[in-house]
Amino acid sequence: MIFESHAHYDDEAFQKDVHQLIPYMKEQGISYIINIGASIASSKGSLELSAVYPHVYAALGVHPSETGTLTEEDIQWLKEHLRVEKVVALGEIGLDYYWDEPDRKIQQHWFQRQMELALESKLPMVIHSRDAAHDTYQMMKEAGADKVGGVVHCFSYGKEMARDFLNLDYHLGIGGVITFKNGKKLREVVEYMPLNRILLETDSPYLSPEPNRGKRNNSLNLTFVAKEIANLKQVSYEEVLAVTMENAKKLFRMEN
Repeated sequence: MIFESHAHYDDEAFQKDVHQLIPYMKEQGISYIINIGASIASSKGSLELSAVYPHVYAALGVHPSETGTLTEEDIQWLKEHLRVEKVVALGEIGLDYYWDEPDRKIQQHWFQRQMELALESKLPMVIHSRDAAHDTYQMMKEAGADKVGGVVHCFSYGKEMARDFLNLDYHLGIGGVITFKNGKKLREVVEYMPLNRILLETDSPYLSPEPNRGKRNNSLNLTFVAKEIANLKQVSYEEVLAVTMENAKKLFRMEN
């Protein structure tokens, strides 16, 4: 049994076959999927998928790259729908300085507002942070993000930042990059960090692991990620699946 902690099956890349793929993945051992919101529209898509499939749960939030048009009306929509039973997290939210737009002040404003929602709703956060390690960490620390916990998704920094986020009681999302030839830094982080703070994720349809790099990603590829983690941690593949399952269910407050 595998817990997929971060996927985007509402993405247009899955438009033609999502309703065949999701049931098939369940048959193949993908027991839980968190479908992650990246905009108001995709958050609505996450809600719709979670309503159809018992093993799909939703996270609602607005990715930093989508905050340029965000409004307080959108924040109120999020606030209302965070109460839906199968919504288990707020995200993905955070900072992305790789691109020049939206302006960093705009990203920071809406990151702060969405963290406030998470704290008010007592939901864990799914954090997106790209080329913005220091600001992400400082804003999380000042906001009291440790009070609700969460995961820094698609973790891309080194051991020093890993330590800081782990000290905030956050998990790190590990995906296909760990199998890449240029993934040495991430492999060092996985060797360093405890297994009980790792979440398996794909970020589907993006970041397919070797040997499927460049193809559309899906949760079945988590087997390659888990095997690489097992090799790095010198534990069995089955232990990686069991521990990451327990990690995710505990973080997302899921009992079943």
